[in-house]
Amino acid sequence: MKLRSVFFLIVVSLVLPACSLIGSPNNITRVVPAEGATQKAHDGRYENLFPKRAQYPLTCTEQCYQPHALVACESERESGHGEQCRFVGENKQPGLDTGFEVHWLGHATFLITTPDQQQFFIDPVSDGFDQPIDFAFRITGGHKRAQPEWLPEEQREKIDAVLYSHLHYDHFSKRDIRFLGNAPTYFVHLDTAPYLPKLGLSVYEMDWFTKVQMKETTVHAVPAHHFNSRVWIPFIYNDDEQALWGGWILEHEGNTLFYAGDTGYSDHFKSIQRHYGDIDVCLIPIASYHHEKHGGWYRYVHTTPEDALVAAEELNCKVMIPWGYGNASWQMGDHSSHAPLIRLLNMHERLESQVPLYLLNEGDAVAL
Repeated sequence: MKLRSVFFLIVVSLVLPACSLIGSPNNITRVVPAEGATQKAHDGRYENLFPKRAQYPLTCTEQCYQPHALVACESERESGHGEQCRFVGENKQPGLDTGFEVHWLGHATFLITTPDQQQFFIDPVSDGFDQPIDFAFRITGGHKRAQPEWLPEEQREKIDAVLYSHLHYDHFSKRDIRFLGNAPTYFVHLDTAPYLPKLGLSVYEMDWFTKVQMKETTVHAVPAHHFNSRVWIPFIYNDDEQALWGGWILEHEGNTLFYAGDTGYSDHFKSIQRHYGDIDVCLIPIASYHHEKHGGWYRYVHTTPEDALVAAEELNCKVMIPWGYGNASWQMGDHSSHAPLIRLLNMHERLESQVPLYLLNEGDAVAL
C-alpha cells in the first residue's frame, strides 16, 4: 500500500473515534453476578471460559463438499465450490409452539420477534465494515460484501432492543447504531459500552450468566468461545480482548431462543445447557472455519458444520438454524458462499444426525 494511502487511513482513523465523543452521554447499566464480574487475565485481556484447544469430536476429512441436491448454485469457483446459491429444499416443521419468529437478514444479523411482540435486532450490519476499515479492504482487494436485503425504515423504527455479540466489524456497526438511534435499548457484553456512539443510548453492559427483564422476555448473556478486538488505526493498533464477547438467550415463559455469536467449539455449550436447560431454538454459526494458512486458528474460534451439530446435540436443541454462509456474507475463511451449508447437509446425512435443521435463505423468516 502506498505511504499516502496509509497516512490517509491513519488520519481518518484518528478523526472518526474523536467524532464519536461528540453527542449526548449514554446511560449505561452494568450487570454482573453477585459473586463479582468475570476477571481479566494478568495481561488485561478477557479469556474464554475453556481457553485450551478443544478436542473436536468430529472432523470431515474427505468429500465434505459434494454437491447437494438441496442447494442450487448459479456458478462455481475454480475449486468446484458453488457460488450464488439458494437452499431449494422443503423444511420439516419441528412441531414447536414457542411464539418466536426468526427473520434472517444474512451473515450474522437476525430480527427476532418475541411472543410478547417485542423486536430484538441481533448484530445488525446493513452494508460493509465501518470506515475506514471498509475503505482499506476495498483499495487492497480484501473482504467485500454484496448488499444484503434490509429492513425498511418503518420496520426499523419498531425495534425495541439491539443486541451485539462482540466488536468485530462484521457484527458491530457504528453506522447502523446511528441509523437506529436511541429509541431501542442496547445490550452488550462487559466493557463494550465505551465503543458505542454517544447518542443518549440506554445500554445494558452484561457479564456472562446474567439477565435483564424486558417486559415478559428475559435477556440472558452467555459465553461464546471467541475473541474480541476493534481496530482503531489500521495496521498499527487494535485493542485485543479488552471487551468481553458472548452469545444471548431470549426466554419467554420457559421457551428459549439461543444466539451463539461467533464461536468455536468448546465445553461452554455444555455449561450453557446445564445453566438454562434444553434450548428450543438454536441459531448457531457454521462458517469461517476454513483457512489453511493459520494452523487451525480459524476453527478454534469458528464452528465447523459438524462442530455446530455436536453443539446442538449438547444443547439439546429442538431446532437448529445455521448462519454465516450466504450470498451477502463476507466469506472470511470459507471456500465459497454456500460451502458451509453444503458441508452441513452432507455431514448431517453422513452422521445420521438427529438434530432437526431449519434452513433459511437470506431474507427468509419463520415462526417456530
